[in-house]
Amino acid sequence: MASDYVQSHTREPIARRTLIKAFAAVAAAAAVSPVGVAAAAPQDQPAPPVPGGSGPATPPTTTTSPPRDFTAPSVYFSDPDILTVDPVFGDLTQGNTTIARLWHGDVNGKPILWAEGPAWSSEGRYLLWSDIPNNRQLRWLEDDGHVSVFREPSNNSNGNTFDFQGRQVSCEHLMRRVVRYELDGSVTVIADSFQGKKLNSPNDVVPHTDGSLWFTDPPYGGQLYEGDVDQPGGSTNAAGKTNAGAGQPAGFPAFKRELPTQCYRWDPNGTLSMVVSEDQVHDPNGILFSPDFKTLYVISTGKGPGDTVGGDGNIYQFDVSADGKSVSNKRLFTDCMIDGIKCGPDGMRCDVFGNVWVSSNAGRNVGYSGVTCWDPSGKLLGRIRIPEIVGNIAFGGTKRNRIFMAGSTSLYAVFVGVQGVAPG
Repeated sequence: MASDYVQSHTREPIARRTLIKAFAAVAAAAAVSPVGVAAAAPQDQPAPPVPGGSGPATPPTTTTSPPRDFTAPSVYFSDPDILTVDPVFGDLTQGNTTIARLWHGDVNGKPILWAEGPAWSSEGRYLLWSDIPNNRQLRWLEDDGHVSVFREPSNNSNGNTFDFQGRQVSCEHLMRRVVRYELDGSVTVIADSFQGKKLNSPNDVVPHTDGSLWFTDPPYGGQLYEGDVDQPGGSTNAAGKTNAGAGQPAGFPAFKRELPTQCYRWDPNGTLSMVVSEDQVHDPNGILFSPDFKTLYVISTGKGPGDTVGGDGNIYQFDVSADGKSVSNKRLFTDCMIDGIKCGPDGMRCDVFGNVWVSSNAGRNVGYSGVTCWDPSGKLLGRIRIPEIVGNIAFGGTKRNRIFMAGSTSLYAVFVGVQGVAPG
């Protein structure tokens, strides 16, 4: 169809950008059409194959024809898995680039089990992310695409970011705390308790220009796979039958759940305050500021270990006070429903125009997992389909115009037509 379009317009000169958008429009139309590239509805597509050996060697395609092979060079001029819902999305994407799978497979002999918490180091020109169950952090180098173990053990770290001084900040499931890696190589514990009670398992963290750090504290690390369960009698080990010390450092299990799921603000003076309560947002996960720091976004995700009530899979927004120390006016930003499919949010990032890019976990509705993009009013602009559940995303690259996607067992990336907000 694209070649026919070009041939029928050869009598008049066509600008390169116009041609790129033409290809993008044709590809997008084919992707959402009931015939052609996406003949089968995404919700009817087969689920990923049962992993064999170290993991699914070839994640399933999200388009039906032509079949996609991420191990081969791209054959697309405009990627059919980048779907425009609102024309505005065309200006946020890059028409002559395609989604790349940067890594899938073993790292130091072990496959990636659950990729999370990507963060971009502008100074080091590398992407850092967590492999939570393997208790390590991995690094992808921009100059040659090399992937290696960056930190092991990582205390089952989840979310990562870089503050405005370029220091890495990590949320640790195992130790139930937030730490900062200083420029001299030392480690500072930012927060591990609130009002004398141990945190649950900090999940995601975002820096503020005033030097504060805001983070979420759901209970997802309170399990063997991604951290450790409670001491006997705790909500995740009530009967005490689980040997939570197995495979752990001496002294474990060391903790017991004591707090509801909440969001906190750490002040540079060392004080910790609760900014979003469990009554406002159950099981807070991803957290994000708008570019002007006047709006706070918080993702509510599903019921976690030890919960009696879980989150609802929605994204909420709050107004940030003038002094930057509290929030008010909670409201729904989006329920993340697309075509009747719940595109479960997890992590998110803003571009410089305030659009919110969100990772999507649509379960077995493979064609809806990936990334969704919403304007500041909560209007869906477009989405990116990835053949694996995407746990979190980050803007990066030399110009910060590339979205990196932590896709369960793989790392994906695509160049876009907009920059992400720095840092992190």
